[in-house]
Order: sequence, then structure tokens, then C-alpha cells
Amino acid sequence: MKPVIALVGRPNVGKSTLFNRLTSTRDAIVADFAGLTRDRHYGNGHVGKQEFIVIDTGGFEPTAESGIYKEMAKQTRQAVAESDVVIFVVDARAGISAQDHDIAKYLRRLGKPTVLVANKAEGMTQGLQLVEFFELGLGEVLPVSSAHGQGVRSMLEAALEAIPGLADEDEEAEEEDASVIRLAVAGRPNAGKSTLINVWLGEERLVAFDMPGTTRDAISVPFEKDGQKFELIDTAGLRRKGKVFEAIEKFSVVKTLQAIESAHVVLLLLDATQGVTDQDAHIAGFILESGRAVVLAINKWDAVDAYQREQIERQIETRLAFLKFASLHLISAKKRQGLGPVWKSIIQARASAMRKMSTPVLTRLLMEAVAFQAPTRGGMFRPKMRYAHQGGMNPPVIVIHGNSLQHVPDAYKRFLEGRFRKAFDLVGTPLRIEFKTADNPFKDAD
Repeated sequence: MKPVIALVGRPNVGKSTLFNRLTSTRDAIVADFAGLTRDRHYGNGHVGKQEFIVIDTGGFEPTAESGIYKEMAKQTRQAVAESDVVIFVVDARAGISAQDHDIAKYLRRLGKPTVLVANKAEGMTQGLQLVEFFELGLGEVLPVSSAHGQGVRSMLEAALEAIPGLADEDEEAEEEDASVIRLAVAGRPNAGKSTLINVWLGEERLVAFDMPGTTRDAISVPFEKDGQKFELIDTAGLRRKGKVFEAIEKFSVVKTLQAIESAHVVLLLLDATQGVTDQDAHIAGFILESGRAVVLAINKWDAVDAYQREQIERQIETRLAFLKFASLHLISAKKRQGLGPVWKSIIQARASAMRKMSTPVLTRLLMEAVAFQAPTRGGMFRPKMRYAHQGGMNPPVIVIHGNSLQHVPDAYKRFLEGRFRKAFDLVGTPLRIEFKTADNPFKDAD
């Protein structure tokens, strides 16, 4: 699973600027769920080939006893509990403060791997200016400038090196059994994830056991159904009590994001009694962004009347229109209704994500599509498509080569996607189409 980095520090030390630097965007919010303060956000980043999840937190005052600062401190403590390593950000120009000492004391007591970073250090000579921060008792102080990017890569490398067992996890991931389908059940709180998982465990007479070795106490449950091996990735209540805060036990954003990233197929569970909420749309968007195969299931279908059912169907058509390629199932986990077909869709989605598509067939389908409906002219030239080949799997990627393809409109791209999906029976998986335009050999001619 992706390692998790939490940014912690007092207000105005540059945590949000550093967050934007690490996620390479100014609005890299991948989850903004109800119940989380606006100062706690989640984003994706990478250094080299190593990807990670980064959490931006509000100003941390560990000793706050009331008001908004107490709530912000609570959110920061939860972010620290979810993380594998903490980047403690201080202000190199403002110097050390009593609040920095309070935060350092809290982090030392917690024992979480911590990297101390002095931000806003651009133009400063290293040495005497940073000496005072050694008083915090957190080891070496790394000077960075989140605004200019100086020292950020070294900071990330130090943070990832501080995570115990990360290299071992990477090696284990390479030895993964290709025949096993890794399945994650995602959804907001009280959608019925725990009920569904417990029903599966009971129905299939599974032996649930912890698979230790990760730093995040992630639990996977191996089981088999009709000869197909699965590995259920914990997102809902299977983890041992006492390991995390009660609030995190009910719903951990990080656990959900990590489960989605490490799964082959995600079962997105919706609550029929609540409809399609912003949380559902955020999670669905992250699934699509991650390129994971997905199956939709509306739980508690037996608990709503005809009018509510019609409203939910409309909400799915509008709010989750970008997942129209996914199979949809109406179930009741509590009454064990409609669960059988879900397994077939999960297997179908995984098979679609790993579908092999030959170059001759793809090129023939492309030529047939162009003959049926040619792309519209863009600027002086009409896009000309020459051939197509597969550029990857999980999710499938189709690369189309030709001339002036930068002018192909999104509507035509969706038209091509529909024809490819139908031809290869791609259900339950995103399909990505990339265009590569040949260079004009005469563009530099006089």
C-alpha cells in the first residue's frame, strides 16, 4: 500500500504550500468528506517511482482545550495516527516558538517516525540559523523552501527512508499471485460495508486472519468462491480494536484510499436510504482516477419505496455518470439478497481490466469507426488516424497514432471508446485512449 505522510506544524509555517508542491497542483484534494475540517485534505504525490499519500492539516495546538483550535488539534491527531511518517514543519525565519516545543513533545511521546523540516529557508545560509531547532529533540533539521522547491526531494527521501518495512513491502508486491483478485469494498460510513463483509465471511465459511508485515495494520482476508481466489482488503471494521482512534475506526479516509490503490477491483457500496452523496462522488472519482475496475452496488434496496428508488436511479445517472461503464446491482446485505450476481460482475470487471487487444484488431476497429464517422476538422487540418495498439492493462490503454490528433474533440474520443468497449466487451473497467501525433518533417523548413 502507498505510504502516508502527514504534514504537521503550527499555523502559517507553509504546510499548505508544501502540500501543493508535493501534489504538483493547487487544488489536489482527493477527499473532502463531511465530518473532516476544511484544514485536513488528502492528495497524491510521488518521488521517482515511489508514490505516496500526503495529508495537509490545520495549525496544530496540542494544548488547545476548547473552540475551533481543539477541533483542529483533534483532526491533526487523527492524521498523525493514520500516517506512517510525520513531516514536522517549522518556520526557519520566525524561529522556534513555545508551540513548536508543545508539538515536538507530543510527537516524541507518540514515537511516530518524524522528519523535522525548517521551511522558508531560501537564501539563508545553513548552520547558525537552524541550530536552535535542535532543542526540539527530533534530530537533524532539513532546510527547505516549499515556495521554490528547494530541498523538497531530499526531505521526501528522508521521510520515506524513515518508514520501517517499506522496502520489504515493495518486494512482496512484486511477488503477488496473479490468479488472486484483490477486492476492496469502499463506501461512506453506515453504507453496510461491515455487514456485507460479515455476510461473505459467514456464507463462504472463510477463515479470516491477519496478514502482518505492513506498518499500517492493514488486514487482508483470503478466501475462495467457485474456484476463484480472492483477497478482501480491509476498509470496514475488520482491524483490531485499540490500534487507532474510535473516530478513525468508524471511517478512515486513508484506509479507503490505500485499499482502492492496492485493489484490482473496487466494490463501491451506496446506501439506498441516503442516496448518492458528495462522499460517494468523491470516492467514485478517486476510483476512476486510480484506474481501478469497479462494480456498483446499492445496499438497503429493500428499505426504500418506489419514489426513493426512482430518485436514486436519477442521482446515479447524473452524479455518477462517469462510471456508466460499471455494472450496477441492487442488494440487501442484511437480508442476503442479490449478492450472487455481484461476484460475477467482480470477475468480469477484473477480466476486462486485463483484456489483451491485438494491434491488427484495434487498427481495423479504428478504421471502421473513422469510415462510419470521421473526426471533425480542427484548424487547418483534419485529424488523420493511421493505426492503434494497446499501451497497457489495468486499466486498458489504447494508443492511437496519426497526424493532427491534438485537434480530436472529447466527443469523438468518447465515440471511439464506445466502439472499442463494445468490440472487446469491456465492462467494469476504465478505458484510456491516448493520441500520439507524428511530427511534421517540414515544420522547420524555410
